[in-house]
Amino acid sequence: MAAKDLKSTGTEWRDVVLVCRKCSKKLDGGFGPGGDLTLKKALRKYFHLKKGKKGRKGDLVVTGVDCFDVCPKGAVIAVNAARPKQLLIVPAGADLLEVKARLGLQDHRRVRAPMDAVEG
Repeated sequence: MAAKDLKSTGTEWRDVVLVCRKCSKKLDGGFGPGGDLTLKKALRKYFHLKKGKKGRKGDLVVTGVDCFDVCPKGAVIAVNAARPKQLLIVPAGADLLEVKARLGLQDHRRVRAPMDAVEG
């Protein structure tokens, strides 16, 4: 049987945030305005990220990964893949603006240009 060729595809990602699935499952929410979202969903909502193929075209992805083996009580582990030596322990109810800063993320939210800046 012939070996299959390796293929690759491109992305436009500048940052990749990895969030522990096991911590998220144990905590069962705790983030977002109502405190009912997981950290992954709260960050995706905060940054207005798309799912599926459209997400590959964005400049940030937030994804769940297997356990980091830290397992803090009442918190979730997150890491910016560009900084793998720094695991962030995010307690339930943490401010997402501070999480963004501590992860070293740029402002990935889409901002529309003001109408004055658009040429006629």
